[in-house]
Amino acid sequence: MKIEKQNFTCKRDGLTIRGIQYYPADFNESKSYPAVILSHGFTGNYMDSAYFGEEFAKMGYAAFAFSFCGGGKHTKDACFQSEGATTDMTIWTEVDDLLTVKDYVKSLPYVNDKELILIGFSQGGFVSGLTAAKCGEEIKKLIMVFPALCIPDHARRGCLGGSAYDPCHVPETIDCGVTMLGKRFHETVVDMDPYLELAAYQGEVLIIHGLDDKVVNYSYSVRAKENYQEGQCHLQLVRNMDHGLDAGQQESAFASMRQFLNGRKEILTIRVVITHVETVTKADTQIKNIFFNGYCDTKYFQGTVLPGGCDERKYDASGQEKVRAEYTLEGLDIQGEKCSIHIVNQWGGEEWKPVAETDSKALTWLNHADLTAVLEGGDGGPTVRIFADSSLL
Repeated sequence: MKIEKQNFTCKRDGLTIRGIQYYPADFNESKSYPAVILSHGFTGNYMDSAYFGEEFAKMGYAAFAFSFCGGGKHTKDACFQSEGATTDMTIWTEVDDLLTVKDYVKSLPYVNDKELILIGFSQGGFVSGLTAAKCGEEIKKLIMVFPALCIPDHARRGCLGGSAYDPCHVPETIDCGVTMLGKRFHETVVDMDPYLELAAYQGEVLIIHGLDDKVVNYSYSVRAKENYQEGQCHLQLVRNMDHGLDAGQQESAFASMRQFLNGRKEILTIRVVITHVETVTKADTQIKNIFFNGYCDTKYFQGTVLPGGCDERKYDASGQEKVRAEYTLEGLDIQGEKCSIHIVNQWGGEEWKPVAETDSKALTWLNHADLTAVLEGGDGGPTVRIFADSSLL
């Protein structure tokens, strides 16, 4: 599916903000579309969000990515950068940039201003959270990916952006290697309580954070989840993910974002542990059987995958693959009663479509629920996240 895109600009305090818009699939300017605004991380630019911009456009969103004023590196990709000096940039000037882009997006006649989503990565995630707190009900949902909520702590320690300086004697210019920050950046965050700032937003929140993040420890996102109201924020901790996304992690992160935006909630999180693999060939078909066990520890069910779970992958002569996983969980349901859940999971063309059968009275609704799944790669076997429509819960 080819997605149309074009550059856009808008102004904040005389500075030109540069960005790119991804038009929704089968765009018709007489129609109304939901919109997502994507915010990049420290020293990045709007091209960092290209994958997500295109995927959201395929999903039917008008997607907008932009570069923060004073963002970017010293010399890299100047054509993708917005105006402004890096030494004038602060967290709050970036909030102002995002507010400006938000107003620009809302002014477009084909954007549904009741369906506006903010999505940010690292520093852009922090800025998106702060902006959502300022905008309130203007923002329908918020997604933060490894948000850099550590920034105030880093200012207090004198290590903003990987630099090293005396926080009691802050230099006028802070050398971060690939860029330079001004003293004002430090001054505007050193006394900040990021969780207090974020708490003003009362819409739905999704946070995705890697357990192996060496820049922003995942504990910052754990605390953020706890700081929001009960049930407001879903935190998705991802194994083997550092402060960045590889191709597979991009796909699984987008799949989880898609579930969140479609009003689906994670009900089962299954950690698969691969035990062995057997491969057989029948005529022109190669069959690879991946056997596994594992465990599930969620609000709705706690238990283990019984031995004999099998992910069957069939490859025909052309190399086309068909995948079908079947396994049984045994454990305790949400009421603490013993039960089993039998799951068959197959690829449905656009997403994984599991079918579940259970003898749990408390989870009877699983037997007729329309379920979807997201698979995240990881050492030793994937994590399988199963989602259901939130109206069932």
